[in-house]
Amino acid sequence: MLELDNVNAYYGDSHILHGVSLTVRDGEIVCLLGRNGAGKTTTMLTVMGYLQPRPGRIRYNDRDIAGLPPYAVARLGFGFVPQERGIFPSLTVRENLTVFARAGGKGYWTLKRIFDLFPVLQARERNLGFQLSGGEQQMLSIARALMLNPALLLLDEPSEGLAPMIVQQIIEVLSRLKREGLAILLVEQNLRVAFAVGDRHQVMNKGEICFTGGSAELEGNEFVLRNYLSV
Repeated sequence: MLELDNVNAYYGDSHILHGVSLTVRDGEIVCLLGRNGAGKTTTMLTVMGYLQPRPGRIRYNDRDIAGLPPYAVARLGFGFVPQERGIFPSLTVRENLTVFARAGGKGYWTLKRIFDLFPVLQARERNLGFQLSGGEQQMLSIARALMLNPALLLLDEPSEGLAPMIVQQIIEVLSRLKREGLAILLVEQNLRVAFAVGDRHQVMNKGEICFTGGSAELEGNEFVLRNYLSV
């Protein structure tokens, strides 16, 4: 589905990504792990077209998408949940969900299905964005991306700053999306989330992939855990 091959990326003259290669297949969750500053968010922004690979190749369903602007990438079937969430504070929950809704594919995600997945959003559908708690805003951000009916969902740190009970709810949501066959590229620092939902893990350090493997392999690799993932 999604393939990055030897992707390099820069902020101005600063070389951030150094030959990043990874794949996300249909129906799997791939976790991108690493400390702050490792290059995880930069990888997401490069996939979404906010940064251009120099050099490198990004392919989606055998199509070269490197160089496309973000709106064109989104139209191909990408849903993006940024780290800062990006909801509209002056719109209601319902308005946030419907303002950019798109009936892509089979039009699976409707308001009814969203409210089934996130009952708290239905309870607060008339509340404005700024009136929601941090966990509710995160759920709204994920729900809004789903309303685009994406084939591939990119999530940047969905559990960041949330209470353990809300993190568990995020895990349950991601597990359900996985069961329903949605492909996900997930940036995380919370290993509890990654091990609960991830099929494969890519660990980043200083803009490079330094480990690729499943949960059992990563849990048993003390060197990677200690040197690249511990606080």
